[in-house]
Amino acid sequence: MEGENNDVRILMVNKYYPPHVGGIEFHVRDLAEAMVRAGHEVRVLVCNNENAYLEETIQGVEVVRLPRDFEKASTPVSFYFRKTLERFALEADLVHFHFPYPFGEFEWLRTKAHKKVPYVVTYHTDIVRQKLALALYRPFLKRFLAGATRIMASSPQVIEYSEFLKPLEAKCMQVNFGLPVEHIAHNEAAAKRAQELRAQLSNHPIVLFVGRLVYYKGVDVLVEAMRYTADDVEFIVIGKGELHDAMIEKARELGCENRLHIIDFADDEELIAWYHAADVFTLPSVYPSEAFGLVQIEAHAAHTPVVSTLLKSGVPYANLDGVTGFSVEVGSAPALARGINQLLNDDELRFKLGEQAQVRALTEFTVEAMVRNVEAVYEAAVSAHV
Repeated sequence: MEGENNDVRILMVNKYYPPHVGGIEFHVRDLAEAMVRAGHEVRVLVCNNENAYLEETIQGVEVVRLPRDFEKASTPVSFYFRKTLERFALEADLVHFHFPYPFGEFEWLRTKAHKKVPYVVTYHTDIVRQKLALALYRPFLKRFLAGATRIMASSPQVIEYSEFLKPLEAKCMQVNFGLPVEHIAHNEAAAKRAQELRAQLSNHPIVLFVGRLVYYKGVDVLVEAMRYTADDVEFIVIGKGELHDAMIEKARELGCENRLHIIDFADDEELIAWYHAADVFTLPSVYPSEAFGLVQIEAHAAHTPVVSTLLKSGVPYANLDGVTGFSVEVGSAPALARGINQLLNDDELRFKLGEQAQVRALTEFTVEAMVRNVEAVYEAAVSAHV
């Protein structure tokens, strides 16, 4: 990797990379590809979903997937990681870590490169559930963050609520995620497909959820909320996960199974069509593991207001209460249903909040703005290290 002029040779480090599904993975991909378009050289180091080495170039990004030997507490481990990380880091101008990846950060501190090459961190979320792992990891995490030149967070709340970032506030900065919001907002094919999707559901009101069907997403609360909505409201769930069968069983118990439609997968264009088809989008997450909820911005770009929860994370920042939708009590099915019903029952309010949501998405969450802000962080980090 050779840089020239003001171009920066960047090594990004994360657990996984698409097609592995996850908000952080999609963000890393979008940022890496945008940086390549801006003229930088980007290499991404991640683990493979399988025990096999894979190196490929995707949209100009060099993606190196190391064989995953095992996974513990949602953290993939590769025995080749430290040696490869050190070699790649010494070939780069800067390393960009996407936290949390405890194994990757711990291995970084064991390299000689961590004292030679500047590194920055995007701090996506605190480690929430693995209390024992955090207790053991805490001293290493403090060392890791202390050594970073800059720390980026997706919302002011992430900095405010994190016990690890608050003491380092001086070198923390908030950088909005960037998404292809223009493509979502102004997509004639998606708008046409949305009409077809609505017709298939007899033009009934549509409430949409997109995400993994796992504990922290609050999908059990979503199903429970169905009992408090009108009999013609259709709930579209796009995603898969361990709670799939439990959701269907719960809906059956409530007599709502005919209104719950679970779609395991939708490609990008079909997903955009569903965002346009929906009357309301909802993100009922119940744990701060939901650090931001990028899907909220995607829904906003499609002129769709959101009902989400008042988590102590970036979720309420992504969806501003009373401006782009509603933020409701965490874990409360009646509160979630009230927010949904208020929007479904008031066409004027729903349009107004959808309009405001789209304007915010198109002005504050563009890829171009993200690139400018991250480039400034990179340049400051490299300059400070010289």
